[in-house]
Amino acid sequence: MICSGAAKRGRIDAMIITVTLNPAIDKTARVKKLCPGALNRLQDVAVDAGGKGVNVSAVVSVLGGKTIAAGFAGGTTGDELLMRLDERAIPHDFVRAGTTRVNLKLIDDDGALTELNEPGPPVSPEEWRALEQKLFAYAARDVIFVLSGSLPRGPDDVYLRLCRALRERGARVFVDADGEPFRQALLAPPDYIKPNRYELLQYFSAPADTPEAALAEYCRELVGRGVSLAALSLGADGALFVTETACYRAPALSVPVRSTVGAGDSMVAALVYGLDKGLMPEQSMILAMAASAAAVTTPGTKAPDPALVRELETRVQLRRL
Repeated sequence: MICSGAAKRGRIDAMIITVTLNPAIDKTARVKKLCPGALNRLQDVAVDAGGKGVNVSAVVSVLGGKTIAAGFAGGTTGDELLMRLDERAIPHDFVRAGTTRVNLKLIDDDGALTELNEPGPPVSPEEWRALEQKLFAYAARDVIFVLSGSLPRGPDDVYLRLCRALRERGARVFVDADGEPFRQALLAPPDYIKPNRYELLQYFSAPADTPEAALAEYCRELVGRGVSLAALSLGADGALFVTETACYRAPALSVPVRSTVGAGDSMVAALVYGLDKGLMPEQSMILAMAASAAAVTTPGTKAPDPALVRELETRVQLRRL
């Protein structure tokens, strides 16, 4: 299912465009206990199209939003990635480039997650230009782009350049990245961000025991630089949401945990879905907490059950600080 024709006709069918520059085929499996240097027998192996932007599109789709997944995909694994998107009826518009990687995620009986991620393939200047042309054709005032995940081998300022170019064309941009790509993107700045605790502390060169009040101040500082919403995921401790006018705190919901992979992507998806639908900020935050909690009840990187998301919304406690 290739959707580039929508842009060529001057008509955009999706309001949320996710950009996954380094997608993967994700294999998630369970092991009783991970033993390095020894034979480990895998159980309950789940295979799915992966990459943070791909995960966001999957969740936006089950929530009832309109989305197109874009990025790079290549080789036989790229064929499988696109086939799996077709099976889930997720529209896509990828540039064929390199060979899509395979990532292995292992979960032991104690719930510990070990990730073995392949590096992405190099991308040629011609392939970069082809992707930019696709994205710029979609850019418009009523479109939100989600730039998320790791980058293929090459420069670290890709999100910065894309963010600036897309915003110049009237689109809004949500960035979910870490390390130098995140640091560079903040120079644009993006409209919305979702760092986790580690990523925020890394950006500010702060110690691991930094108190939550200081984390909220860091988010306020980023909002003061032009970001409209900073959503800080705190894992089992919940999340902070900081806007230009308020700061909100939400504890995590207690649910059966099968896999924490993709919980942050579900939070991003729910936030961007709410932004696209024009929901009140508090409604979007509640939806984000519910979607993130529902995601951890699913195996691998499967999108959460929308019925469970709606049920969990009634349990979210959102407090203005």
